[in-house]
Amino acid sequence: MSFRPLHDRVVIRRLESDEKTKGGIIIPDTAKEKPQEGEVVAVGPGARDETGKLQPLDVKAGDRVLFGKWSGTEVKIDGQDLLIAKESDILGVIG
Repeated sequence: MSFRPLHDRVVIRRLESDEKTKGGIIIPDTAKEKPQEGEVVAVGPGARDETGKLQPLDVKAGDRVLFGKWSGTEVKIDGQDLLIAKESDILGVIG
């Protein structure tokens, strides 16, 4: 990917949810909620504190994360639908 986020921003690829319910009912695309789980694709260098010191991020590329429902900005880069969000929008790392 030819995109590098700045400061404390991360690029996330949403992980697709199941297309069927446990009972076997197929869910159409129009009725699906956007998944709140994703994989971190790229991270920025970090934010600066009051003294100007760089604070590195806690997440790294490859981490599976949960993020808020209305977090970030959706973009299309190199044909992929991605989400750019601040690290503070990430609720936690899975695994």
